[in-house]
Amino acid sequence: MDNTKKLLDQIKIGPRTAQNRFFIQAMECNAEDESGNPSEKTTQRYVELAKGGAGLISLEAITVTRESRARDNQLTIMPPNETALKEFCRRVHEANPKTLLVFQLTHSGEISNPEFSKRVTPNPLPGYGGELLTEEDVERIMDSFVTAAEIAYRAGADGIDMKLSHGYLGCQMIRPHNDRDWKYGGSWENRSRFAFELIERIRKAVPDENFLIGSKISAWEGFPGGFGTEGPHSPIMDMTEVIKLVKGLEERGASFIIQSAGSPSITVSLTQVDRHIPYYAYLHQYWAKEIRKALKPETVVIGSNFSPFGSGKNGLCAVTPEESNLLNYGTWCLNDNVCDMIGLGRQSFADPYLPAKLAEGKEDEIKYCLLCDRCLELLIQQSKVGCCAYDKSAHEELVRTRKEKGNLTIHHT
Repeated sequence: MDNTKKLLDQIKIGPRTAQNRFFIQAMECNAEDESGNPSEKTTQRYVELAKGGAGLISLEAITVTRESRARDNQLTIMPPNETALKEFCRRVHEANPKTLLVFQLTHSGEISNPEFSKRVTPNPLPGYGGELLTEEDVERIMDSFVTAAEIAYRAGADGIDMKLSHGYLGCQMIRPHNDRDWKYGGSWENRSRFAFELIERIRKAVPDENFLIGSKISAWEGFPGGFGTEGPHSPIMDMTEVIKLVKGLEERGASFIIQSAGSPSITVSLTQVDRHIPYYAYLHQYWAKEIRKALKPETVVIGSNFSPFGSGKNGLCAVTPEESNLLNYGTWCLNDNVCDMIGLGRQSFADPYLPAKLAEGKEDEIKYCLLCDRCLELLIQQSKVGCCAYDKSAHEELVRTRKEKGNLTIHHT
């Protein structure tokens, strides 16, 4: 435990304090009720995560509209959901008052599922597309985000993550592919307008500095015209606009940035590194460190893709299992100023109690993610998501899903 003690250090996020350096990523579970309210299954997951002792937890992507969404049973944050969200926050904070909880606000845009919602887009990607957004549409969507932030505040959340990642609408607006000639497209000044005006409006609507505002970004989407590329037709990585984005968010009040990459509907292996290519995870640490170098020391940078390191039996070559296990490698990242907190995604499904087990000296009891990606299979199939390796009910859901919907034929959301 001595080598990994820094993972248990407190850290200031804005005026708030997280009890340790563990961050629980927003992992969609697709288990909500027909109105988008947290189900008992959803609530219990986050109660367990809070009991597990993470410093900061992000609620899975919660949509600001039912009109355009990616999941059939997606969490929703609109006025009718406020009472249920207030009860949800009460139970999570009651389970552990020290754990901070933020809501990841999102709109799916052109990756909305047309089977039950409407696809809209700033500029259609080949194979996706949808109804072209007007400037008036964008204004209404921004209003929805602001309303959602106000609801989150009243419900008892400790802040929001303004999602600008993973191919969702916020990411669609800022990527170079949005080269359409309109108020929100073409130049960086126009493409960044959505993100920068939105964070300003949210902070104005919720002026309480104790209410944290941050953003998850995809540092490189990995396809021509994606965010983090050099232009609308190029896949080549270029960090110029990534750095402009995070610095602009910081200047407007963001107290944390969550580094990620890829778009799960297009380049899922960048977003969630799989066991066949574990070394992709090293790319995430490069992106996190470049962001860390660009921002003020007090702005918290959260790194991603630590689940692939697991127990050290991860398929990585030229390193020892001791050097490359999640706890030791995560500690090295903190010590080397790669990031300030480490994000756990699939690992949080495998063992929500990892932080508490480390704090109690029970590292040998940690259940590490096996990177089987059956949780991802459940998400792609629009089924309830959980860890099929350690959770019997999730395994039963997988069996049912395969029986009713057949084997998975695509490997993207």
